[in-house]
Amino acid sequence: MYVTISDFIKEWDKEAILTQNVLDGLTDDSIKQQVYPEGRTLGRIAWHLTTSIPEYLTHFGLEMNAVEYLESVPTSAKEIAETFKNINSTASQAIEQQWTDESLKNVQNAFGREESNAQILMGLIKHIVHHREQVTILMRQAGIKPFGVYGPPKEDWIHLGIENPPL
Repeated sequence: MYVTISDFIKEWDKEAILTQNVLDGLTDDSIKQQVYPEGRTLGRIAWHLTTSIPEYLTHFGLEMNAVEYLESVPTSAKEIAETFKNINSTASQAIEQQWTDESLKNVQNAFGREESNAQILMGLIKHIVHHREQVTILMRQAGIKPFGVYGPPKEDWIHLGIENPPL
């Protein structure tokens, strides 16, 4: 659990870089990939991952500079990736400027549960990781080699001298 804002920012920055690398690998065609015929598209999931950050943080009392984003999913993968980059930076600044190490102990109602602000921030990271991994699966289905988030994708194992990667 986070004891300091600095602890959170270090983890946030690492996860944001990984997420940015995944989003930077999207193409305009790939964002049309659907989970199933009536399901969300890769683009909608990536857009939700991106735009939910300010919604989540403002819900818990942080003020963020107005981040303008479209209600509908952009048709440009680059726009999704650039918007994530901008929102990520704005979110980091808002947290660093508005919450203190002490405020991480404050408890709020978080979707029907009592959680400390530290737990709420952990929930934000978990939310992003959850949707980022959905994006990587849909990238694979769209024919794109995904970025290796916590390890290399199967195509990169050969460069490590491993012909048959572990399952």
